[in-house]
Amino acid sequence: MQDTEKEFKPTSWAIDNKVAIYVATAIICLAGIMTYNGLPKENFPEVVFPQIYVATVYPGAAPTDVENLITKQIEKQVKSIAGVKKISSNSVQDFSNVIIEFETDVEVKEAKREVKEAVDKAKQDLPNDLPDEPQVVDIDISEVPVMNVNLSGDYDLQTLKKYAEQMQDRMESLSELRRVDIVGALDREIQINVDLFKAALAGVSLDDMTNAIAYENRIVSGGQISVDGMKRSLSVNGEYIDADQIGNTIVGSIKGGKIYLKDIAEVVDTHKEQESFARLDGKNVVTLNIIKRGGENLIDASDKINDIVKDFEANILPKGLLVTITADQSDNTRMTLHDLINTIIIGFILVTIILMFFMGATNAIFVGLSVPLSSFIAFLIFPSIGFSLNLMTLFSFLLALGIVVDDAIVVIENTHRVFDNGKVPIRKAAKFAAGEVFMPVLTGTLVVLAPFVPLAFWPGTIGEFMFFLPVTLIIALLASLVVAYIMNPVFAADFMEVHDHDHSRKKVTRGYKITAVIFGATALIFYISGSFGMGNLTLFLFGIYSLHRFVLEQVISNFQTVLWPKVQRAYMRMIAWCLEGYRPAGLMIGVVVLFFFSIVFTAIRK
Repeated sequence: MQDTEKEFKPTSWAIDNKVAIYVATAIICLAGIMTYNGLPKENFPEVVFPQIYVATVYPGAAPTDVENLITKQIEKQVKSIAGVKKISSNSVQDFSNVIIEFETDVEVKEAKREVKEAVDKAKQDLPNDLPDEPQVVDIDISEVPVMNVNLSGDYDLQTLKKYAEQMQDRMESLSELRRVDIVGALDREIQINVDLFKAALAGVSLDDMTNAIAYENRIVSGGQISVDGMKRSLSVNGEYIDADQIGNTIVGSIKGGKIYLKDIAEVVDTHKEQESFARLDGKNVVTLNIIKRGGENLIDASDKINDIVKDFEANILPKGLLVTITADQSDNTRMTLHDLINTIIIGFILVTIILMFFMGATNAIFVGLSVPLSSFIAFLIFPSIGFSLNLMTLFSFLLALGIVVDDAIVVIENTHRVFDNGKVPIRKAAKFAAGEVFMPVLTGTLVVLAPFVPLAFWPGTIGEFMFFLPVTLIIALLASLVVAYIMNPVFAADFMEVHDHDHSRKKVTRGYKITAVIFGATALIFYISGSFGMGNLTLFLFGIYSLHRFVLEQVISNFQTVLWPKVQRAYMRMIAWCLEGYRPAGLMIGVVVLFFFSIVFTAIRK
C-alpha cells in the first residue's frame, strides 16, 4: 500500500499501456522530423524594429526654412503618440526626414497608422506650396536582398533586361519570395522634343499636343455583338506601337492642311536617364535583387532560385549570356545550421558515452534518448509560436544538451536502485522509483527554469533578439520532464537488465553480424538517396557500438567495479573527516568569510 501511494499515476498508466506510449513515441519522432524539415531556416531570427520614416520634399527651401516650416511641425505632432521611444530628424536643402522609433512591443502597422494621423494633423501648419504630401514609410529590415542574380554577356542592356524580366516572372511565382527587383536595366522612354518656334508658327500649343496624344493612345470599347447566340465584346486598340506612330499623330491644322506632330517636334525612342547601376568584374550587368518573404525558409528559397537559374541556362538563355549568383545569404545560413546541428549530435553522443561509465550502456541509452525526444517535442511546438530554426534556437538546444538529461538520469538511476539487480520486479520498480523522486525532480526542473523566465521579458531590441533563447530552453526542459516520466519508465520496464560484469563471452556473434548488416544497409540507403550526413551518422553510431562491444565494455566494467568504488570511499572518508569535532563549525565560518571576501575583492579589484 505504501508503494502504491508513492506511485506517480501518469507514469504508472504509461507502464500499463506501453503499446500506446511506443506508438506515441514513434509518431512524435516522425512528426518531429517532418516539422524540422518544414521549419523556416534562417541565420538570425527576424526581429521587427518599429521605426517609421516621414519624408517631405520642399524644392527651393534652405535647411533652416525646412527645419522651421516642416520638420518642427511634424515633430510637434508625432511626439505625442503613445509608445514613442525616440525621434530623430534631419533637415537639408529641399528635404526633411523624421524618424520615429517606437518601443518594441508596438505593432508596426499600428505605429504607421498613428504617425499618418499625426502627419495629417500637421498638414495645416505646413507650407501650401509643397509639390507632394509627406511620405510615411515603415522601415523593414526584411527588405534587404538575400541574393543577387546577375545577367551579363556580350549583349546590350535591353536584351539583358528582356531575359531578366522573364526570370523575374518565374521567381516571383515562388511563395517564399516577397518580390524581385531589377537593378541596372534601362527603362524605355519616348521623348517628344518640341521645336517651340515651329509650334508657334503652326499655332499649336503644348496642351494641344498633350491632348491629341492622350486621345489617340487608348483602347476604345465598341460594345457587344451577338455571334451564334453568344455576346462578344468589341474594342478598338489605338495604343501606340512605336515612335513613328506617335510622330504621325495630327495635332492641329492650318489653312486646311494637317499638322503632324513630327512637323513641329522630334519623336525619339530612347531610355530614361539611368538611376540604378550594377557592376560585376567591372562590366555592365542586369541584377535581380531577391527579397524573401518574412517567416519563409531561406534555404528552400535559395534552392528553388538555383533550380530556376539552371533551367534558364539550359533551355532559355542564349549562348554567351552568363548568370552569376552573388551575396547569397543562404550559404552562410546553411553552414551555420550544419555546424550547430553537428555540434548538437556530437554533444549528444559524448553525453551518452559519459553516462555509460556511470550507468551502463543500456541505462545510458535510455537517458540519452531524452535529448532527441525533447527536441522533437520542441520542434512540434515551434510552428504554433512562430519560431524558426536559427542561430539562437539551435544554440539553445546546444545549451540544453546537458540539462535535459538531468530528469531522466534521476528517474532511471532510481529505477535501477529499486530494481536492485532483479530483487524487485522491474515494472513495480519503475512505478515506485518514478513516484519516489517526482517532487524532487519537478522542483529541480523548476529551479533550473526560473533564471530563464525573466529573460523572456527582456525589453528593447536586444530583448526581442534574445527572446528565442529562454523560450526554447523552457520548452526543451518541460519536454524533458514529460520524456523522463512518460517514456523513459516504459523503456526501463522493458529493457533494463541485471548487470553482468562477465565479459569473457564471444564478441563477434550472430547478433553482432545482423546488427552490422542492418547498419550498413541503412547507411547505403541514405547515401543512395543523397543524405550523406545521415549516412555518415549511421556509420559513426555503428562505430561507437563496435567500440563499446570490443573495448569500452571491459573499460566501463573496470571503472564501475574498481575505480569508482575507490572514488566513493575516498569521498566518504573526506566527509567523515569534515564531520568530526569542531570541523563543521570551522567549515561554516570559512564559507561565510569566503563569501564576504569575494564581495569585497570584487568591489576593489581593478
